[in-house]
Amino acid sequence: MLSPSQARALTRTLGPVTLPSFLVPAFQSPPQTRQFSATASSQSKLGRTPISIPPGVELTIGEPKVKKDSTTWMKIAKRTVSVAGPLGKLDLEIPPFMKIDYDGASRQVMLSVEDQEIKKQKEMWGTKWSYLNRYVRGVSEGHTTVLRLVGIGYRAAVEERPREEQYPGQQFVVLKLGFSHPVVMPVPEGIKASAPQVTRILLEGIDKEVMHEFAAKIRRWRVPEPYKGKGIFVNDETIKLKQKKIK
Repeated sequence: MLSPSQARALTRTLGPVTLPSFLVPAFQSPPQTRQFSATASSQSKLGRTPISIPPGVELTIGEPKVKKDSTTWMKIAKRTVSVAGPLGKLDLEIPPFMKIDYDGASRQVMLSVEDQEIKKQKEMWGTKWSYLNRYVRGVSEGHTTVLRLVGIGYRAAVEERPREEQYPGQQFVVLKLGFSHPVVMPVPEGIKASAPQVTRILLEGIDKEVMHEFAAKIRRWRVPEPYKGKGIFVNDETIKLKQKKIK
């Protein structure tokens, strides 16, 4: 490697250096930085889709109120969107960077964010859209979940136990899963349980998140195992069976 002074002396001695034609573009054009992603940023497919409000459902957008966020020490002004229908009422909190437009004539709701380039705003755009769409469907039609009990002697029943209830009319799911005692689980408020068959449990409610959380608690008592296929299955859940272990 020649020093700058040696390179100048060599140039005066030999004259100007001529580069081969295939090296000229590499020295003339500045180095280009490689982009991490070649795709252009686009809007959220869910967030940009309008939500239709069916007849009988009322949407109320509240004023911003300062609330303390559980994930940070800051106090953030959030708005509460209330969705009321024939089956009940649900409330959804909207972050301050999100804008909600409700057209009463066409009965459609549009969600938008301040800056689509910010990752958090774009993520919450689709998330809040899914929550709002789920709430609208819940208060108008309701959500259902079916649990299937697969196993010899597995039984389920729904009973009322006035001495143990936490609120008037509370139901209790009683499971017989091969233990020495039956498993009794209180049904959360806002969820209706029934047993159309001895091996089926039907859950109905307006809040899909609470209903699936309760279904997961029931499933934990007998998680489906892959050798005999026994357990508690939620909705269309399936499991791939394994071959038996041969000693």
